[in-house]
Amino acid sequence: MGTIRAVERELLRDGFVHRYVTKSGENIDGVRGSENAFLTCTFWLVDAYLLSGRVNDARVLFERLRGLQNDVGLLTEEYDPVRRRLVGNFPQAFSHFALVNSARNLTSLGFPPERRCA
Repeated sequence: MGTIRAVERELLRDGFVHRYVTKSGENIDGVRGSENAFLTCTFWLVDAYLLSGRVNDARVLFERLRGLQNDVGLLTEEYDPVRRRLVGNFPQAFSHFALVNSARNLTSLGFPPERRCA
């Protein structure tokens, strides 16, 4: 629960999760430029909400993420909530994998956690 609170406090911006905190134009990994919300991390928050019993928060966040898909259902690596556009690598397999895991977890709520995706 503490980790979820820390993610919400430090990494959740405009309803989406960032990979890490940036400082004045330079990312933690040394790459210059801005960092947008990372879709895979945001799907992981959906899963964390589910496992912690925050089912409604998980559903709301999942639907927000699902609404970002383009006209053929594809996602990118990142999302820019200010400009409201998908950015980064496209299509992004990790984002789709995370989407499938979260969808399965949401539809498996009646099953014990060990039968859900990790």
